[in-house]
Amino acid sequence: MAWILSAFADEASESVDDQIAVLKETQIDHVDLRCVDGVNICDLPVDHAKEVKAKLDDAGISVCMYGSPIGKLDIADDFEVDVNRLRRLGELKRVFGAEKVRLFSYYNQKADASDDEWTAESLRRLGALTALAEEVGLVLYHENELGVFGHDLKTVGILRDELRAKSDAFKLIFDFDNYNQIGEDPWTNWQTLGAATDAIHLKESSRQPDGSFQHVPAGEGDGNIARTLADLASRGWSGPLTLEPHLARSPAVLATGPHGQANQSLNDMSDAECFVVAAQAARKLLRDVDRL
Repeated sequence: MAWILSAFADEASESVDDQIAVLKETQIDHVDLRCVDGVNICDLPVDHAKEVKAKLDDAGISVCMYGSPIGKLDIADDFEVDVNRLRRLGELKRVFGAEKVRLFSYYNQKADASDDEWTAESLRRLGALTALAEEVGLVLYHENELGVFGHDLKTVGILRDELRAKSDAFKLIFDFDNYNQIGEDPWTNWQTLGAATDAIHLKESSRQPDGSFQHVPAGEGDGNIARTLADLASRGWSGPLTLEPHLARSPAVLATGPHGQANQSLNDMSDAECFVVAAQAARKLLRDVDRL
């Protein structure tokens, strides 16, 4: 049984034509749309989206998920920004057909609220977005991004119990690297969250002697990815896995406010060449568990 392997191909190039080319080269037939021709997916005009969809169709590539920035706001920021973003993705669903939306769960830097207030406001916003997603036919997939409310085992557990358990429109992404960089062991977290994991981000880093983190191809870092994928396979899990290389500091990566360093051994390679290295590593991981 093959798994769906998708990718943030904007890490190879801003141009959708170049993204398609590198996906074809690496034999990946799904894409998580985040930045398209230099435009964030939540800002993409419908007419432009139709042009992109035609190109993807011609190449035999399907949209797996929208890599939205929803939830990368402070709880002091205007919530209507995210409401409007999600409504826009509801419109784009009619173009691309995909229903999955990656999102986050709010910072607490400007507000400087108490932990209880941060929790309550994050859950309020996510609950409202989940209700809207149900209304417009979308499904939210939360990523454990560094610094947002749902960034660690404890708070992702709250999202699991308060949102995922109560609505089919709210799911959880397991990002190995983000757990690693906050000092939590990804394999330990997997023991608790594996049964509630709906999608995987293949992103990994290694801690350096100075305590910093350098991104490496998936399977070569501190995330225990190979062991986790073997466990997934043994459970009969099915779901999307999205390659998020971060091996180079492409414009798309810089726009995410990345944590960790680019891979220094690949400095002489282009963004597209770094993407190919990452894709080859990801495909090997899936082959090793007979899921490609």
